[in-house]
Amino acid sequence: MEPLGLRAVGSHCSLSEMDDLDLTRALDKPRLKIERKRSFDERSMSELSAGYGRHDGLYDSPRGRSVLDTPLSSARNCFEPHPMMAEAWEALRRSMVFFRGHPVGTLAAVDNTTDEVLNYDQVFVRDFVPSALAFLMNGESDIVKHFLLKTLQLQDSEKRVDRFKLGKGVMPASFKVRHDPVREMDHLVADFGETAIGRVAPVDSGFWWIILLRAYTKSTGDLTLSETPECQKGIKLILSLCLAEGFDTFPTLLCADGCSMIDRRMGVYGYPIEIQALFYMALRCALSMLKPDGDGRECIEQITKRLHALSFHMRNYFWLDYQQLNDIYRYKTEEYSHTAVNKFNVMPDSIPDWVFDFMPLRGGYFVGNVGPAHMDFRWFALGNCVSILSSLATPDQSMAIMDLLEHRWAELVGEMPLKICYPCLEGHEWRIITGCDPKNTRWSYHNGGSWPVLLWQLTAACIKTGRPQIARRAVDLIESRLHRDCWPEYYDGKLGRYVGKQARKYQTWSIAGYLVAKMLLEDPSHIGMISLEEDKLMKPVIKRSASWPQL
Repeated sequence: MEPLGLRAVGSHCSLSEMDDLDLTRALDKPRLKIERKRSFDERSMSELSAGYGRHDGLYDSPRGRSVLDTPLSSARNCFEPHPMMAEAWEALRRSMVFFRGHPVGTLAAVDNTTDEVLNYDQVFVRDFVPSALAFLMNGESDIVKHFLLKTLQLQDSEKRVDRFKLGKGVMPASFKVRHDPVREMDHLVADFGETAIGRVAPVDSGFWWIILLRAYTKSTGDLTLSETPECQKGIKLILSLCLAEGFDTFPTLLCADGCSMIDRRMGVYGYPIEIQALFYMALRCALSMLKPDGDGRECIEQITKRLHALSFHMRNYFWLDYQQLNDIYRYKTEEYSHTAVNKFNVMPDSIPDWVFDFMPLRGGYFVGNVGPAHMDFRWFALGNCVSILSSLATPDQSMAIMDLLEHRWAELVGEMPLKICYPCLEGHEWRIITGCDPKNTRWSYHNGGSWPVLLWQLTAACIKTGRPQIARRAVDLIESRLHRDCWPEYYDGKLGRYVGKQARKYQTWSIAGYLVAKMLLEDPSHIGMISLEEDKLMKPVIKRSASWPQL
C-alpha cells in the first residue's frame, strides 16, 4: 500500500493520473500550535535591526497590512515603500502557475516581447526559491507547500536520458503544467535534464529543495510537512547521491559543467564553489530536519562526518587572501608524502596576472574551484554569499568577503548588482573554455554578466555580517533602473550598464530577488529562514589567515 496516496510516476514524468489530494490531503489537518524558539540568527538579526535602525531607518513595529497590499514588512517602515514594490508584486503574481486549483510555482519569465519561449514558460526549482521566500515573508505559505509537494512527487518518477537511467534522488530542473483537452485534466511534465541545453541534470535543484523546505518550516513553525515519511525519504534520496563512498579523496562534490545556475560550459567542472556551498548548506538544513529513527540515524551520522571534513577542506584550501596568495606564489611543486605543503600540486605560474592587482591587503574570498593541479581564481558571487549564509565561512572569513566587496565595488557591482563571476573569459581562453559560446561572450550572461537576482543573496549576507549599508547601496542601484528596463534577466558590460543582448524581460527571479532584498532590509528577522549560525563543533583550526591583519 502506498503511503498517503503517493503513486509512482512513469518514465514520461507525467502526473496526469495522480490523485491531487495525495500529501496535501494529509497535511491539511489542523496544525499543531507550536511555540517556535527563535534561532540565533533570528535573535541576532532582530537585535541588529534595533542597533542599526538609528542610522538606516530600520526598526520593528507591529504587524499590519500595507496600504499597497504588498509585503507585511512594508508596514514596519517609517518611510513609504518604494513604488517598485507594488509593481513587483503585481508582476510576481502574474507569473504564478496553478495546478488543479492550487498555486504550485512561478514561471521563469513572462516576456511578451518575444515569441521565442524555449523553457522560460516552466517552473524552475532554483528560480522559484526567491519567489518562495517572498511569499513566505508575506505570510503566503500555501504556494510554497504545494511546490514542495509536487516536486517531491516528480522526484519519485523514473528519469531517463536516452537509454541511461538517472539516480532516484535527482530533483527536476523544471516542470510544466499541461492541459489535456480530451480528459479535461491538468498534468505535470518534468525536465530532469533530458531536454536541457547540454543535457545536464541539475545538481543544485535537490539542494535548493532541502534549503527551501527548512525555510518553509522556519517561517511557518509547521513541522508536519518536513516530518512526513515522504519528505524524510526525499531528503535521504537527495543526499544518497552525494554521500556515497567512492573513489574521490576529497569531501567536496565532483560535478560537471552546467549543473547549477551557470548551466552552460564555463570551465566550472570539478569542484565548483557554488555547488560546494549549496551542498554544505543543504547538509546542515537536512541535519536539522531529519528524524533520528531507522535509517535516519545512519544518514545523520554520515552528514555529521561529511560536514566536519567539508568545512575543514573548504576553509583551508578554497580560501584566498593576500597572505595565502603570497604563499601560493612561492609554492614548490612535485611534493610527495604527508609533509607536502602544495597538496594539490598547483603551479605558481598558473596564477593569472589579474589576481595580483585584484587582491586587496584586507579582504578575501573562496576561489571558484580547487582540484589536482587546478585552482580557478575567479570570484563567484553565489558561492561566496551562500558560504556566509550557511556559516561555511568563519566569521572572520565572512567579514573578509564583505571587505573585498567594498574594496572592489566597481569590478564586482558596478552600475547593476551583481556580477555572477569576475573576471570574464575572453580571447583564446574564451574559445577553449566555453567552446566559442556566442551567448557567453565577455561580460555577458554567465561570463561576467550582472544578475539582479543575486541581490537577495547579497542582501542576506550583508545583514548577517552586520553591514546592511552595503545592501542598501546595491538596492539603490537596482531601483534606479530595473523597473524602467522591464525587469531583465541580466545585464551586459564591464559595469553592467547595458540590458543583456539575449536577456528576457519580466524575468521572475529578478522581480522576486528585489522583493526579498527589500523585505530583508525592512525586517532583518526574516534572515532566520535562510541563514544558519556557526556550529562551534565544526570549527577547524585554520592554519592560514582569514584575511590580512586588520589595519
